[in-house]
Amino acid sequence: MKSPSNARLLLPDEEMDFLPIIPLNEQEAEAFDASTVPEELPLLPLRNTVLFPGVVLPITVGRDKSIRAVNEAYGSGSDRLIGVVAQKDPNVEDPAATDLETVGTVARIVKQIKMPDGGITVIIQGKARFAIENITSEEPCFHARVRLLEEAAAPTDPEFDAQVSHIKELASEIIQLSPNLPSEASVILRNIESPAFLINFVSSNLNTELKDKQRLLAQNDIRERAELLLGFLHTELQYVELRNKVTNKTRAELDKQQREYFLQQQLKSIKEELGGDANERELRDMQKKAETKQWSEAARELFNKGLEKLERMHPSTPDYSVVYNHLDFLLDLPWDDHTEDQYDLHHAKEVLDADHYGMEKIKERILEYIAVLKLKGDMKSPILCFYGPPGIGKTSLGRSIASAIGRKYVRLSLGGIHDESEIRGHRKTYIGAMPGRILQSLRKIKSSNPVVILDEIDKVGSDHRGDPSSALLEVLDPEQNNTFYDNYLELEYDLSKVLFIATANNLQSIQPALRDRLEIIELSGYAIEEKIEIAKRHLVPKQKEAHGLKSTKFKLSDKVLEQIIADYTRESGVRELDRQLAAIMRFQARALAMDGKIRENLKPADIETILGRPRHNNELYKSANMPGVAVGLAYTYVGGDILFIETTLSEGKGELRLTGNLGQVMKESAATALSYLQSNAQKLGLDPKVFEKKTAHIHVPEGAVPKDGPSAGVTMLTALASAYSGRKVRPYLGMTGEITLRGQVLPVGGIKEKVLAAKRAGLRELILCVQNEKDVMEINPDFIKGLKFHYVRTVGEVLQLALAK
Repeated sequence: MKSPSNARLLLPDEEMDFLPIIPLNEQEAEAFDASTVPEELPLLPLRNTVLFPGVVLPITVGRDKSIRAVNEAYGSGSDRLIGVVAQKDPNVEDPAATDLETVGTVARIVKQIKMPDGGITVIIQGKARFAIENITSEEPCFHARVRLLEEAAAPTDPEFDAQVSHIKELASEIIQLSPNLPSEASVILRNIESPAFLINFVSSNLNTELKDKQRLLAQNDIRERAELLLGFLHTELQYVELRNKVTNKTRAELDKQQREYFLQQQLKSIKEELGGDANERELRDMQKKAETKQWSEAARELFNKGLEKLERMHPSTPDYSVVYNHLDFLLDLPWDDHTEDQYDLHHAKEVLDADHYGMEKIKERILEYIAVLKLKGDMKSPILCFYGPPGIGKTSLGRSIASAIGRKYVRLSLGGIHDESEIRGHRKTYIGAMPGRILQSLRKIKSSNPVVILDEIDKVGSDHRGDPSSALLEVLDPEQNNTFYDNYLELEYDLSKVLFIATANNLQSIQPALRDRLEIIELSGYAIEEKIEIAKRHLVPKQKEAHGLKSTKFKLSDKVLEQIIADYTRESGVRELDRQLAAIMRFQARALAMDGKIRENLKPADIETILGRPRHNNELYKSANMPGVAVGLAYTYVGGDILFIETTLSEGKGELRLTGNLGQVMKESAATALSYLQSNAQKLGLDPKVFEKKTAHIHVPEGAVPKDGPSAGVTMLTALASAYSGRKVRPYLGMTGEITLRGQVLPVGGIKEKVLAAKRAGLRELILCVQNEKDVMEINPDFIKGLKFHYVRTVGEVLQLALAK
């Protein structure tokens, strides 16, 4: 078969697919007279390709040695033969003999064309393979002694025929999948009849590495060369298929994007006809709202940047909602929106008195704050902390303060918070990010100067997520909170106008640095008289209205209220009293619903019918009927209380046993009391030997309740002295105070709560340290009427007063 007489080849530095190089003549390629090849040939090194026998290549020659080799071969006679070998490394510009492959191809220079730049383009046709025996010279060009490699005849068995057929099929398939190759190339392939030439032809145009082509050229056995070529063709086919898959996928994605863009443009035109895009209208509304905002320059700049970013984003992108929500939060914050304070001190006092009975110290502090505001016009808000037992109205007092000065009110419950982000907020890049609860509250009430109640600040927790109490340091520091930084806002916000009021039951659990920033105002428990007034003014009307009895003439006398407080409650506040009153109202409501009438005045006997038998019996605390028992006064987180100190002696070795869930400080107080008695036994009229023969056991009832503190020192000493002397402690007597080994009595805290607890329990006399007299003087004399106080300096005075003669 004759093939076309001319051919075209992509140059080596061009990106090329599998492209057939058409030989001049298939029969001519195989009919080559080996005797015409001289023993020594000039060599032409090729950098980017390998020449196979029968294949025609156009080569651009630019290196001096190569030009001299071509000129020598072209002018040597009619054969114009030259040895063509591939370089091992195509990057070597001036190769040495060791840089050349040892197997090459004898080629005939078909045509030589001199270029204007001094280079030469030659068309060469491979004739036969050779092996270099040795390089005879390197200058002026490479010369080598060569040995022709004989080509074995192609096998005629069916297996080889199948290999050749498979090579044609794979090559044709690659041509069909390559868009840069003409489809006519597969027709040429199918018409090549010589197996050897087919293998050389396909190998020459294979898109593979140079070393793989060199392996094909160096392979002497034509069957093994065919197997090697099949492997390379399979790899090439997989590569072409994968490239087509990626190309088609990319094209599909581009088509989809173009389609979406076209639809978006149409949608945009439709929306413009209907009055504009909803998202664009929202952005315009945000812009108009921002123009009326009185905010800082930094906030304005942050908003404008966010709005510009939003305008460039498509609403369907995930970041759109993040940026939109952030800008919406910026707009909703009350940057300079605040309520006008009411400076009428008389009105403020009336509001505070109407809402809460007593609490004079707090009311005075709030009135002082309003007075300074009235005179100065502006001041940093104080950070107040109401400290006291539960149920006495700390939280509700905050609402009254807000009402008194005409500010908005918000309450933040801090109990159980253990994540710092609850205060400072999350960074807005997180999924579900939110501002801190403080700024959320300001956004909700739309005021920058509200009264904020930080409820239960002593119950803030901390774990691996952070320490909220440390985050509160910045919030509650008047010197810092004018530049409070919220992680979500990403901007400083002024909290200095906010009046923060914290509430706590236990100061010990508040972080010291945080406690130092708070102005502590201690709230004591209520006396019985105060509770009666609170019930008459607030609790009874509230419960009557809650139970549908507002229109009735039903009321409770002071005597009945006192009975409810004394027999059915044991608390510093009024929550339990409120629950008992609710029980009475439910009884009355049921009677009204069933019988159509109720008793307008309840008697003490009626209270026992409604509430059951009294839960608390004061007789238990009024007397001690045996030696070794004394009544002490205690202060707990729920207010004041009284407790027994029981002491008994048994035969032993002078040991001291302590039971009743006592803390370390309380145990040390007991040891101090015993040591004082031992060292002063004769002075106190005690037998010193009794301490060696008797074991003292001190027990404090209610063993399930932890107890600690130094204030039971005088009570323990009195109980021990009573047990060792056999003298009873006088009835109706309670005491509190810390002792020393020198016999001094030291002051203790919580005096008001302890005194009121003693009054509730029915005690008549109290022994206190002389330095606690000032604390008693602060208590309303009406609340402690009937109580006699003994102020002492030494333990000796205590024992003289406490022990019966």
